[in-house]
Amino acid sequence: MATRTTRRITRGLLAPALALGATVGLAAAPASAAVWNSCDQWGNTALNGYTLYNNIWGSGAGSQCVWANSGTDWGVWANHPDTGGIKSYPNAKKVINKPITSLSSLTSSYHVTVPSAGAYNTSYDIWDTDHAYEIMLWVNRTGAVGPLGTSQGNVTLGGHTWTVYKGNNGANEVFSFVRTANSTSGTVNILPILKWIKDTKGWFGNETIGDVQFGYEITSSSGGLDFVTDNLTVSGG
Repeated sequence: MATRTTRRITRGLLAPALALGATVGLAAAPASAAVWNSCDQWGNTALNGYTLYNNIWGSGAGSQCVWANSGTDWGVWANHPDTGGIKSYPNAKKVINKPITSLSSLTSSYHVTVPSAGAYNTSYDIWDTDHAYEIMLWVNRTGAVGPLGTSQGNVTLGGHTWTVYKGNNGANEVFSFVRTANSTSGTVNILPILKWIKDTKGWFGNETIGDVQFGYEITSSSGGLDFVTDNLTVSGG
């Protein structure tokens, strides 16, 4: 079962130092030279309105390198052992910083190329500014991974049908929307999902949405696997 984190990039202040092994050469990146790459545990950079994070936060992690041509065109090579537990969440983040009722729209389009092996999910991770609430949108998953909490049934929102899970990781509430069928491309209308949580279910109030992250929550990728974000856009306000 996947374990949530409250602040995936600042978790580096809390997590034990990881034995990441030998640094992987840049051959893990695409053949064409990327504008940025990093094999550092907490490597990050800002590119055209997005912030990219390597973000290796889980214990027992192996090696991982992130590369980016832009904030919307990037990927990850990861070699994490099959030992259970989430090892990393490499992602691109877009800052929103608006209350739900002040948002006129919030949408995202994605297109990814992901491996058929390993254990991971491809997901949005949406946070309020106080990090009291975490909303995850799983668009695909492979291997022995699952969301935190208990099933609340299915709902069709934002252009997709999801199984909804509600839980708590001890630090924040977690609402996970797991797509009922895997997808590698599509558009998600995020605002109706937030309004459903707020207005239909009453699970939170008029929270200020801090940021929308999109990436790969990797549990295992033994031997080295590639995760490619061919295109990602997050827009609205």
